[in-house]
Amino acid sequence: MMFIRSLLFLFFLFFTSNASSLKQTYVIHTVKTNTKHIVSSLLNSLQTENNIQDDNAFAFPEIHYIYESAMSGFSATLTEDQLETVKNSEGFISAYPDELLSLHTTHSYEFLGLEFGIGVWNETSLSSDVIIGLVDTGISPEHVSFRDTHMPPVPSRWRGSCDEGTNFSSSSCNKKIIGASAYYKGYESIVGKINETTDFRSARDAQGHGTHTASTAAGAIVRKANYYGQAKGRFASGMRFSSRIAAYKACWALGCANTDVLAAIDQAILDGVDVISLSLGGSSRPFYVDPIAIAAFGAMQKNIFVSCSAGNSGPAKSTVSNGAPWLMTVAASYTDRTFPAIVRIGTGKKLVGSSLYKGKDFKNLSLVFNTTAGGGSGAEFCIRNSLKRELVEGKIVVCLRGAGGRTAKGEEVKQKGGVAMLLVSRETEGEELLADPHVLPAVSIGYSDGIVLLKYLVGGGGAANATVASIGFRGTTYGARAPMVAAFSSRGPSVAGPEIVKPDIAAPGMNILAGWSPYSSPSLLRSDPRRVQFNIISGTSMACPHVSGIAALIKSVHGDWSPAMIKSALLTTASTTDNRNQPIGDVGAGPNSAATAFDFGAGHVDPTRAVDPGLVYDLSDVDYLNYLCSLKYTGERILLFSGTNYTCPATPGDLNYPSFAVNLANGAKLKAVRSYKRTVTNVGPPACEYMAHVEEPKGVEVRVEPKVLKFQKVRERLSYTVTFVAEASRDSTSSFGALVWISDKHKVRSPIAVTWE
Repeated sequence: MMFIRSLLFLFFLFFTSNASSLKQTYVIHTVKTNTKHIVSSLLNSLQTENNIQDDNAFAFPEIHYIYESAMSGFSATLTEDQLETVKNSEGFISAYPDELLSLHTTHSYEFLGLEFGIGVWNETSLSSDVIIGLVDTGISPEHVSFRDTHMPPVPSRWRGSCDEGTNFSSSSCNKKIIGASAYYKGYESIVGKINETTDFRSARDAQGHGTHTASTAAGAIVRKANYYGQAKGRFASGMRFSSRIAAYKACWALGCANTDVLAAIDQAILDGVDVISLSLGGSSRPFYVDPIAIAAFGAMQKNIFVSCSAGNSGPAKSTVSNGAPWLMTVAASYTDRTFPAIVRIGTGKKLVGSSLYKGKDFKNLSLVFNTTAGGGSGAEFCIRNSLKRELVEGKIVVCLRGAGGRTAKGEEVKQKGGVAMLLVSRETEGEELLADPHVLPAVSIGYSDGIVLLKYLVGGGGAANATVASIGFRGTTYGARAPMVAAFSSRGPSVAGPEIVKPDIAAPGMNILAGWSPYSSPSLLRSDPRRVQFNIISGTSMACPHVSGIAALIKSVHGDWSPAMIKSALLTTASTTDNRNQPIGDVGAGPNSAATAFDFGAGHVDPTRAVDPGLVYDLSDVDYLNYLCSLKYTGERILLFSGTNYTCPATPGDLNYPSFAVNLANGAKLKAVRSYKRTVTNVGPPACEYMAHVEEPKGVEVRVEPKVLKFQKVRERLSYTVTFVAEASRDSTSSFGALVWISDKHKVRSPIAVTWE
């Protein structure tokens, strides 16, 4: 505390000097061991310099946060002159402007094979205290998912607090929500002061996203949870429903400022969480200018597992974010629960879509689209004020996705008198069938059926009924082919770290039912008066907390495992086949297309198998630092992660990651050869034997030495080498396979992704 006070006092005094009036907020990294030296040198400069020239030139700096655990440094709003002074201070490492990150916006437990009293949901695994910290839009403390009935006292190791703020008191926390705080200084420095008529400067969730992710990860069991009768199962539950929750609100109406997210992670580490869940991110960038990567490294050093969403920029390649190897990067998938709606057009053709509407069917209503619905700019997308009441009233309006929010399109249709909406996916959205909480009856239609519908509208064939349609709503059904990778889920290979297969894994993220804030409508539209306890939304934001909760389950069973061991267990036991025993599909690549490692990493999460993986690939912070050395990072850049000076070894070696990314130059004259060393740790039976089985990628020969691993005791470590001999060039850019170590009881699978660049 004395250091923090000294630093604040320093800035109060020092920056009364001449300064440019242009100010910007920065994340500033400093050398950890030199912090006091930085302060003293700046104070010394104060004693020798006094260059106040003009009161009008003065611009006082704003210090927002001091970072002590996630990284070493601070954030501040500074003029260019003030920033230059900081850069010239001994111990300064780097600085970059703050920016806004985006949120990546339950039958799930049943679909994942979790059953109360059996397997990983047994009394032993649920009784130990595991704390999940969620950095999001806050939490709704009165929600039924966060009741603390029959929960034991808060663990004595907890060091966090329940911070008071607008509409949030210290009594808002309980034995379930054991910590809550809000971070908005960075956000307000970019956007301006928060409007407290629409949000709260406290941990209270005004939007719903944070309540949804928290209840997905650790919400209590709630029987017969549903959304207006839809998705009504036995009960809704978080993945580890007995976990404690710490809510760190760092996301607001327009996004999440890096400086606030850093402060939240920094506090979560100090508070003593076991898992950090981050359903947010920005574009892919080098790790040394990625605040989440840097802060998560600090968490990993404290033995905290960090799970992140992969992003919602799919199905385009190389869109995955949060790609650092010490992060668990989660893609989104479908479950087998659907909300079908049948659209029958005038020709008799049936189109299958998705809808949350549960009411009467529509028969032989007129269809309008674009020029027949409005004719103005944006009418095909049903953007605000693009439709005309005299054209759409009493009719079904066809709207294309894009150029605006999906529920906002329905709002425009309803306000102009339309009775229903058909929301058609474009080629970029593929066959995605999102079930959104629209304000009117609406059906989401995939690209292929959308083409049929649009051709029908344009041509019509001269039939008298060529512009009518009927809609039948079928409610909630189960048993659809699943899982499948959602089209919106961001894809690899990673731009920031192509040496690592990203995303790591897939989890349910499509049409997920979970808790919601009473201060927000399900559609997020201000004109929508509805309020719900549970809402259905989609995104990798929803997939991330599934894995966070499952990681907490593994942590409860294996309390001494490192984050890397937990990640390895999740990856090597992931499933690659669906409920039809066929390869998991990729909605973004079209019908009957199989997903690859760049879509779902190792596969789809399997919590039951993950608790007993047989073998694990462990990693320490030194291993990760050596990985950064292999990227040719300078000592200054590595210092951002290590906190102290680190000397790279002459040969950094291979990162002991549970997957293989093999990057080759296309067009070479000779065959390319790459060798990788891996070390596995036995966490299964003391005496066991594993044999290597290889699924070779096309165009690649794979050699494993030795082919057999014989273990004599638990925690014994054995190493092997994999050599890839690839064709000099190929027409396709990527090829995929796997290495599987098989024993009597376990299969330990590592995906292989070979890329010709």
